Amino acid sequence: MVKVHIPRELRGLNRFAVRAMVGLNGFAHIIIGLALAIAVLMFTWLFFQDVKEAANAHNLVHGFLHALGTLMLLWSISALITAEIRYLLGSQLEVEAFIEVAMIVALRKLIVMPVEDVTPLPADVAMWVGAALMLGIMYVLVRWSQKQDSIPSSGK
Repeated sequence: MVKVHIPRELRGLNRFAVRAMVGLNGFAHIIIGLALAIAVLMFTWLFFQDVKEAANAHNLVHGFLHALGTLMLLWSISALITAEIRYLLGSQLEVEAFIEVAMIVALRKLIVMPVEDVTPLPADVAMWVGAALMLGIMYVLVRWSQKQDSIPSSGK
């Protein structure tokens, strides 16, 4: 880390600014946590609504795929909550959490495509499959890189 020289006259202002930003960041994370908790409740309610509508419409396949899409949104919220908890406990934000969320979104889109009102174009399907594949490869590479970093190197 590069040490920056701050003129003596500005050190008090600098300390105040840093304390204010840390406090504001803490407040932002409280808001993020509350929003994620509310999202869990909303997606859980939406899942049960999807199941109820599927049963009433007597179209279980369509309803199941739609409900599965809602569960995948709940999964992505869960991944974000896990990342937020780790951050609040002092860990760094891991890029893999955001890759996982993007991967879930791409897979969700592929699952709900067949039950959407508009028939998807082959190019759209190919784009979403390609995106999911690329995100999967990126996720594996990030995890592999983290394992390599955690292996102690011999001979040093």
